[in-house]
Amino acid sequence: MSERIGNCRILGEIGSGGMAVVYRAVQEPLGRQVAVKRLKPSIALDSKFAERFEREAHFLATLQHENILHIYDFIHDGKSMSIVMEYVEGIDLYDLLERTPVLPPEVAAIIALQVARALDYAHFRGVIHRDIKPANIIIARQGVVKLMDFGIARTDELSDLTETGTGLGTPSYMSPEQILGNKLDFRTDIFSLGIVLYQMVTGRKPFVEDTERTVMQRIRLDDYTAARRINAAVPVKIERIVARCLQKIPANRYGSTQALVDDLVEFIVPRVPMNHNARLVLYLRDAGLLPREEANAILSAGEQRGAARVVEDPSLLRHVGIVEGVLLAAVLIGGGVIQALADDRAGAPPPAALTNQTATVAAAPGYVRVVAEPWAEVFVDGEHVATTPSAWPIAVPPGRHFVIFRNPFYDEVQREVTVKSGETTQLAVQLPPRVPSRDNPPPQPPDAEPSR
Repeated sequence: MSERIGNCRILGEIGSGGMAVVYRAVQEPLGRQVAVKRLKPSIALDSKFAERFEREAHFLATLQHENILHIYDFIHDGKSMSIVMEYVEGIDLYDLLERTPVLPPEVAAIIALQVARALDYAHFRGVIHRDIKPANIIIARQGVVKLMDFGIARTDELSDLTETGTGLGTPSYMSPEQILGNKLDFRTDIFSLGIVLYQMVTGRKPFVEDTERTVMQRIRLDDYTAARRINAAVPVKIERIVARCLQKIPANRYGSTQALVDDLVEFIVPRVPMNHNARLVLYLRDAGLLPREEANAILSAGEQRGAARVVEDPSLLRHVGIVEGVLLAAVLIGGGVIQALADDRAGAPPPAALTNQTATVAAAPGYVRVVAEPWAEVFVDGEHVATTPSAWPIAVPPGRHFVIFRNPFYDEVQREVTVKSGETTQLAVQLPPRVPSRDNPPPQPPDAEPSR
């Protein structure tokens, strides 16, 4: 094996599968660590396997999302093919479940949520993964969950690489329609993610082969044992989410991947009053899968950036949001009192907003999580607060707020939202394309000449 692949210097082998070998490498001259997935020499370049390998590179190149493994380059040197992609230090969910078979419900839900967000992004672009399983989900040391291996994904634009009536995937995680070789849509991924979520909270798969039936027959024909009958600690909400994902008939599952995301968020928010990635880092640390010093360094860095507030005693976690709210309200009140004193000297009555802020001095803030397609600058009450896609919820005082989404190529969207203390409100918008007119011309680059 050559010590170089393209502009990548190979450092060592990470793993090997039936079709490819994955290496850790340094991409020069950028000097960044990457993973290089190289087709095995035994695979002919004109074979279906090689075609599937190249397809994976094309799929990943079109998908830019924080929960999807990024691709940097594709190398075809005439002898083999290689995909240069993001190197993630962490543990895949398969190995995590080998070491800790049952995860805390909120940890399992956070992992499922990040995978669901990746799928929602892919599904919106017409891509179906078709092989959701623990081995294709990796949890980075910083607590970010990444979905990988789109080798058997498909879109409506490209023909399927399998023959009619056959299915590719992992039998234990297949949907009934995938087993039957029927036409698939996004709901097949929802079924597979339901199996993964069930396994995370119970320590076993819902459909297991025995002497009477194969696993594929059980998926098609049999009911599974309810999660709470196996593990009584599973919350009812999680059991209901799993049940809806694992409906045999696709029409009975979630009507969109975003609906699944919403249910998972609704479950997590009241139980995890801290950054979700930080919660995963805490779990990896406490499970002995991440050195305590390294985990604390990651959490401290997140705290300094304002992305995480972490305390050592888990019983104190529920108070973190309240402390943040008091500090935020104190800052707001401080500014309001100064303005009130100035108005009093001028003989003017204090503004109404001051009364509202004073009433919430001891209240925790609320949060707004925004999603905009394709992207937008987000303004809350006239102040720029974020640019989507953004992983962080926006902290705001409880009450009514006005949110504006702006994109120079789309019409502005305005929304009014009422936020409650300690709760997270979801706000998703689809920006309508701007229709050029004499009074509303299309935006031009700064150095472009004006339209004549």
